[in-house]
Amino acid sequence: MHPLDAIKGPKSLTAKVFEAMRADILACRFAPGQRLKIGELCERFEVSLGAIREALSRLAAEGLVVSEAQKGFTVTPVSMADLADLTTTRVEIEGVALRRAILFGNVAWEAKITAAFDRLARLPERMRGDAARVSDEWSEAHQAFHLALVAGCNSPWLLRLRAVLYEHSERYRRLSVRGGRQDRDVLGEHRAMMEAALARDADRAIGLMSEHILMTTRLLMADDGEDAQAARQKIA
Repeated sequence: MHPLDAIKGPKSLTAKVFEAMRADILACRFAPGQRLKIGELCERFEVSLGAIREALSRLAAEGLVVSEAQKGFTVTPVSMADLADLTTTRVEIEGVALRRAILFGNVAWEAKITAAFDRLARLPERMRGDAARVSDEWSEAHQAFHLALVAGCNSPWLLRLRAVLYEHSERYRRLSVRGGRQDRDVLGEHRAMMEAALARDADRAIGLMSEHILMTTRLLMADDGEDAQAARQKIA
């Protein structure tokens, strides 16, 4: 099977390379800070040098890859300070979007939330045989559920901004699962958010959503290092 066959839809070769590399970065198959060697990427995806360079440039524009003169490309590193800033900003934006969605959302919006939750509930979060890895299928369903919650906000700009924050949060979420508690009731958290949104209880829905996001962040900040301590103060 060609490594790009999993990318669905009538897309150009460069677009498929970009999506495949983006998925590998978000899933942490390319680790934060990892050097991305163009020759190795050409072999991995069986494409030309030009396709890889264009994909890397697009990833750099999205902030997922860093380009340095004379050093090439590396996956954007992660840090406790970045996580704290990202978390507080995402909580604010998700809260605004969710409140608007609850205000403007119609019956179709409610149905999409229910359908997205039903799909999420049917899928195992962890890879079979490897509890330290998140299933890609579950991650797609997870993303779809969170999008469904805010999709009725009636603001394309707000949704675009929110999508950027979600994407960058995804790497941190994947990392939190590797060392996170196995007893966390993730499905229960999503069910509670769904029920509050459908009940049009904006304050409760936003509170649950905020705690859901913050819990993931706290799992990554659980150590006693100085960076983690300083970052925890920013999200307290």
